[in-house]
Amino acid sequence: MAKRRNTAGGGEDDGNSLETSEFRPFADDETAVTIGGVTIENGTDRVSLSGSLDIAPDQAGLEAAEALQRAVNAIVEALKAKGDLPERVGSETETQDAPAPKRVRNPFA
Repeated sequence: MAKRRNTAGGGEDDGNSLETSEFRPFADDETAVTIGGVTIENGTDRVSLSGSLDIAPDQAGLEAAEALQRAVNAIVEALKAKGDLPERVGSETETQDAPAPKRVRNPFA
């Protein structure tokens, strides 16, 4: 499925508007919200933020800052609602049941 995006504080809406107030952290693996140049990608196991956002002392800067604040507040509230959180969750590349790597012959040597 396509990611749904909202641009706040600059840029143009791509027609698939998802307001940051509708953003539900950890609810699915496909939703993304864009605020200026920052993309917040949802996931059931983690939420990823990437990009850059310039916040100027003007109305557009205020709108971008408020949109970012709503998204971060939603993430914090979702984490608090989960209750008993582990100390740390492993990275995407770390798995407890991963088999030991095998040596294979280099086919180009």
